Amino acid sequence: MKRQNIRTLSLIVCTLTYLLVGAAVFDALETENEILQRKLVQRVREKLKTKYNMSNADYEILEATIVKSVPHKAGYQWKFSGAFYFATTVITTIGYGHSTPMTDAGKVFCMLYALAGIPLGLIMFQSIGERMNTFAAKLLRFIRRAAGKQPIVTSSDLIIFCTGWGGLLIFGGAFMFSSYENWTYFDAVYYCFVTLTTIGFGDYVALQKRGSLQTQPEYVFFSLVFILFGLTVISAAMNLLVLRFLTMNTEDERRDEQEAILAAQGLVRVGDPSCDDDFGRLPLSDNVSLASCSCYQLPDEKLRHRHRKQADHGGPPTFSGMTTRPKF
Repeated sequence: MKRQNIRTLSLIVCTLTYLLVGAAVFDALETENEILQRKLVQRVREKLKTKYNMSNADYEILEATIVKSVPHKAGYQWKFSGAFYFATTVITTIGYGHSTPMTDAGKVFCMLYALAGIPLGLIMFQSIGERMNTFAAKLLRFIRRAAGKQPIVTSSDLIIFCTGWGGLLIFGGAFMFSSYENWTYFDAVYYCFVTLTTIGFGDYVALQKRGSLQTQPEYVFFSLVFILFGLTVISAAMNLLVLRFLTMNTEDERRDEQEAILAAQGLVRVGDPSCDDDFGRLPLSDNVSLASCSCYQLPDEKLRHRHRKQADHGGPPTFSGMTTRPKF
């Protein structure tokens, strides 16, 4: 089986295993608390119904009214500042769910807007991320020169650099959000992480208290910049990880092609343990003489017969039509 196929299969198995482990851990951590919360809500429901002599239908109306009133605590959601915030969550695929279109026209426009906006946003973040990686590479080379080291920057260096920036954004931004929203610092870190990874559960959403969308323009600006710049940094790191994986696949494909060509020409037995382990796994730019390999095969039976015949008569073996270097 080809190396890239093995890697893909391994990724599938690892991902499924990761999902199973995650499900088991979340089950163990959250189920008991969920049961307690449901019992608490049930007790409160029964007390309210008994105290105010409410029917099940009346209680459901009250419950729906309370739920629908939550988004309005932030003020008007569909004025320009709130609409801009909503549009940002659409094209970035964060989708907190804090506010959703209620009219049929709004729902239709939202679908069309997302169809064009999501690819546009992805392309923009990827392009800016590439520019950011280029700048980071130049900066790291400058630092290495200043330190008297060779100005060589690897993809691992850039991944570490971008990951560090992402960490600073999450932990630094958490201070601002904890201050404005009166969250604990841990909850603010959780919100920043969920936002910049575009998970967007919606359990914590900024700008949803005290009419912030209309009364705190500086906070609205900070939130939008945090989302857009933060996603750019995360995209830069993700680009590097994806490119690294694609490079590994490409290298494996080229290596397999080299071995297949050599095997088809009868120059080498692929996987032969008697061969030098480095043969067939050299970069494309390397030219290796067949004379340096002690386990090559002759291209066909006629040449092998000629080789034996000339050896029996004491003459040197000649290989017509063969070059001394394989063409990769």
